[in-house]
Amino acid sequence: MGPGTLSQVLREITHLNQDPRLLIGLETTDDAAVYQLDDQQALIQTLDFFTPVVDDPYLFGQIAAANALSDVYAMGGTPLLALNIACFPTCLPVEMLGAILKGGADKVREAGALIAGGHTVEDEEPKYGLAVTGLVHPDRVISNAGARVGDLLILTKPLGTGIILTAAKAGLAQQDAVARIEESMATLNREAAQAMLAVGVSACTDITGFGFLGHLHELAAASGVMVEVAAEGIPLFPAATELAQMGLVPGGAYRNREYLAGKVAFAPEIGEELQDVLFDPQTSGGLLISVPQGKEGKLLAELARRGVSEARLVGRVVAGSPGRIKVVPQL
Repeated sequence: MGPGTLSQVLREITHLNQDPRLLIGLETTDDAAVYQLDDQQALIQTLDFFTPVVDDPYLFGQIAAANALSDVYAMGGTPLLALNIACFPTCLPVEMLGAILKGGADKVREAGALIAGGHTVEDEEPKYGLAVTGLVHPDRVISNAGARVGDLLILTKPLGTGIILTAAKAGLAQQDAVARIEESMATLNREAAQAMLAVGVSACTDITGFGFLGHLHELAAASGVMVEVAAEGIPLFPAATELAQMGLVPGGAYRNREYLAGKVAFAPEIGEELQDVLFDPQTSGGLLISVPQGKEGKLLAELARRGVSEARLVGRVVAGSPGRIKVVPQL
């Protein structure tokens, strides 16, 4: 495939998919597709799978499922059905695959949805995830393109999972730090989604492989706005910046930094280690929510009431070049 061919193919597919029932499709960087069934119902469809991030197969299944379900929550929807997607090598015991599938099934059940089948192929490396179908009212879809100047930004989970996982592989992470991120990655974004639905918000996305700044850039670009991030407000997992300072930064963080070159401006006071955390690819991260000014206190209170205790106000939406991000010490 020659240079520029992929983008050309995607443009052609987008053109062929023009249909008023497709409310959200390839033309945006949203978390999932949305297809309207009638005046009261629209389907949310998403797919996500990846290689193991932890050694425990059951826990890996839980994390992968929570990560896939998060796309539905970010759109304001309710998960209904899920299909397993698995790749598995013949050199590993089949009981390991069973544990992965059990972890995923238990997490889907926790979300109130059903596993309705799936497909497995042989591969050299294990991979697992879900195709998820959800439901939402067509007038209540939450996109990443709805942020407005004056909105405030709230992040519901701390950052640093990629860095701590990298340190764990090198045997340099404390067990309590690893346990913290494992618990967080396996936690559904259901309560955060219900909180934002109760309050009413402008836009949302979940934070995964493109890192905090990557997904924030997508939200800002889709909304046609610029954003300012307050470094002092960003929730971080303990030891994330210290491990980054030691150079325990995953390769994905450098790719994210390269992709966002020229799109992010850091104040001189923002250290390199914090920058690394902001570029760090996350697994099953939190929701990044754009909420109208005046509602931020109500949203934070509702999040806390629902047990999302680490949510923090991290920035604001301002007028300026669409997609640009400015990181400052405080707002």
